[in-house]
Amino acid sequence: MAAQRETPPGTGSDLFGGGADPTLQDDLPKNGGASGHAGATQPLADRLRPTKLEDVVGQDQLLGPTGALTLMLERGTLASLILWGGPGVGKTTIARLLAKAANLRFVQLSAVFSGVADLKKAFEEARRFAEAGRGTLLFVDEIHRFNRAQQDGFLPVVENGTVVLVGATTENPSFALNSALLSRCQVMVLRRLDDPALEALLARAEEETGRTLPLTESGRATLRAMADGDGRYLLNMVEQVLSLKTEKPLDPQELARVLARRAVLYDKDREEHYNLISALHKSLRGSDPDAALYWFARMLEGGEDPRYIARRLTRFAAEDVGMADPSALPLAIAAWETYERLGSPEGELALAQLVVHLGTAPKSNAVYKAYGAARRAAKATGSLMPPAHILNAPTKLMKDIGYGDGYQYDHDTEEGFSGQNYFPDGMERQTFYNPKGLGFEREVRRRLDTWGGIRASRAVQGKEM
Repeated sequence: MAAQRETPPGTGSDLFGGGADPTLQDDLPKNGGASGHAGATQPLADRLRPTKLEDVVGQDQLLGPTGALTLMLERGTLASLILWGGPGVGKTTIARLLAKAANLRFVQLSAVFSGVADLKKAFEEARRFAEAGRGTLLFVDEIHRFNRAQQDGFLPVVENGTVVLVGATTENPSFALNSALLSRCQVMVLRRLDDPALEALLARAEEETGRTLPLTESGRATLRAMADGDGRYLLNMVEQVLSLKTEKPLDPQELARVLARRAVLYDKDREEHYNLISALHKSLRGSDPDAALYWFARMLEGGEDPRYIARRLTRFAAEDVGMADPSALPLAIAAWETYERLGSPEGELALAQLVVHLGTAPKSNAVYKAYGAARRAAKATGSLMPPAHILNAPTKLMKDIGYGDGYQYDHDTEEGFSGQNYFPDGMERQTFYNPKGLGFEREVRRRLDTWGGIRASRAVQGKEM
C-alpha cells in the first residue's frame, strides 16, 4: 500500500532521482558488480541523475546563483514548497538534493499509492527524529491526488515544523490544492526543458556512454523536439537510438520512422485544455490567423473534441466579430454543421476555414457591450410600460384609452424612418450600441448618425408645435 521510505539523497531511477524502490537501489552496485546490475544495463536516466543542485539543467530561475531555492538555502531557511511542472523536468531530483543540501532526512510518499495510515506513520517518525534533533523533508509526489481531508492533514505538521513539505504536481496548484495548504507553502514553477537544456542532456549522455549519437544535426534537433521538454523521455529515446544498428547518421525522416513521438500533453478537462482554448480565442481576437491555426491544431492533436472547438468559435463570432462582419456567425454555424455531417478528418477543414475567417475578420464587441448595458438598464428600470403609441389596440377599450394613438408607420415616411420615441415614458433615451466603425459597422455607424440627426430635428419640431 504505502510508498513511504527513508532513503539517502540521490537515489532513485527517474532522470533526476526517484521511480524505482530506492531501498532496493541502494543495495545494488552502481557501476557493475556480481549482482549483474551493471552500469551498462542500468537505465541511462538513472545513471545521469545529478548529485548536486547545480547539475540540474533547465531550472536556473530556481537553482542559478540568484535563484529562489539557492537564496533560500544560503539563508538556511528552507520553506515548505510546491514544485509545479511537467513530467521529466526535475521535481523529484530537486526535492532529494534539497534534503541533501539542507542536511534533512528524506522521506518520499506517492499520493497514488499512499493513504491516511501512511501519512500518520510518516508524521510520527518525523516527530521522533525531530525530538532527536534531525529534521525531515517529506516529499509527496503527485500531491494533487490527495483529497481535501488528506491535504488538510499536512497543515499541523507543516505549521509546527515537524516536516518540511515538498509536494510535486503537474496540475495548477491554484485548482488542485487547498488554499489553506497553499498559504503555508511557496509555489516554485519548474519550466519545461528548453532546447539548450535538452542538448546539455544529450552531451552528458554521449559522455556517459562514450558514444556519439548516430544523428545528423537536423536529426539531433528533431530528437530534442520529440522530447517535448521532458528530459526523462529524451534519455529513454537516446537509449533506443544507441541500440540501433545503422551505417549512417539518421536524418529527421529516418528518426521518426524508428522512434515513437511523445504523446502531446493535453488534458481535456484540466488546465492545459483551458490554456489552449484561451490561446486560440486571444489569437483570433488579435487577428493572427496563423497563431490561431497553430493552437487549433494543437488542440486537435491533443485529442480535443472538435465540437467543443466549434462551440467556442461560434461564441467568438458573436462576441468578438459581431456586426463588424455579420457573415461570421452564419459561417460558424455552417462550419459546425459541416463537421457534424462529414466527421473527422474531413470536417475539420471546415473548422480550419472558420478559424482563418474569424482571424482575418474585422472585430467588434459593440453588440456584446450593448447587450450587457441593456440588461443592466432593464434591471434598473423595473416594469416600465412601453409608450402607448407603440402598443397594439385589438379591442375598442384599448383604443379608447389611447393604445396605438399617434403611431407613425415608418414605411410611410420619406426617409423610411419616423424618429419616434420607443423607450418607456419617463425614461431618458439611452445609447447602448456604439458601432466601432470597422468593417460592416462603418455603414451601420453612418446609418445611425443619419437617423440620429432626423430624430433630433423632429424632436425639436415637436416641441415647437
